[in-house]
Amino acid sequence: MQQTHDSLSGSEWTGVALATLFREVGLQPGAKWFVAEGADAARMNRSIPLGKAWDDAMIAYGQNGEALRPEQGYPMRLLLPGWEGNTNIKWLHVIKVTDKPYQTRQETARYTDLICHDGACQARQFTFVMDAKSVIITPSAKFPLRRGFVEIRGLAWSGRGKIVHVEVSTDGGKSWGLAALQDPILPKALTVFRFPWQWEGQETILQSRCTDDTGYIQPTRAALVSARGVGSFYHYNAIQSWKVASDGSVHNVQV
Repeated sequence: MQQTHDSLSGSEWTGVALATLFREVGLQPGAKWFVAEGADAARMNRSIPLGKAWDDAMIAYGQNGEALRPEQGYPMRLLLPGWEGNTNIKWLHVIKVTDKPYQTRQETARYTDLICHDGACQARQFTFVMDAKSVIITPSAKFPLRRGFVEIRGLAWSGRGKIVHVEVSTDGGKSWGLAALQDPILPKALTVFRFPWQWEGQETILQSRCTDDTGYIQPTRAALVSARGVGSFYHYNAIQSWKVASDGSVHNVQV
């Protein structure tokens, strides 16, 4: 899945709301951003708008009922639900409150998209929220098909809020059917979807697209390229396509 639709994870986190800490220490007038830095060798750091702290940011020290593991940022890490993973600073050891972003290497040279049209480009910076995505898990490249009944299963998620519905196409986007969502359906969390299908051995393309509770609909690749051009590397959330061959093998394709 990392090779087709980014790295992601879903966990139960334990920690302290960052807003609680900021209220305890007090913030000066004019505070608008904070900079978080990790104690790793790269000194990973990101500038974060202060509004996220007042919303749902957390200093996490537990994951799935146990202390953070070393590879997950022990003893504590920043958790920003629904935002791009690199902002969730591991091995957190510094937080600085500022009046503007620091323009660090990680938010200028990296994690910034170039939006190019007709030879003109501009930087798309600080695009923190992860837009709605979905991906079919089975069948997929590692889970080939056999003729007969197939339950198509997958995951959908959105950094904006809850997933309200997922549609599945078994004919390359010509027609769509509504998938069933499995509880729990939580905001900014992975949502499992299921769709019944009878496969008779024909070649076809499987796709899924999701909609979140803000009304945002997962775009096609063509729509995303039209909006951003071909220079955009990060934050790709276009509809994922799996080509099913007559022998049941499944391959990732771009449609």
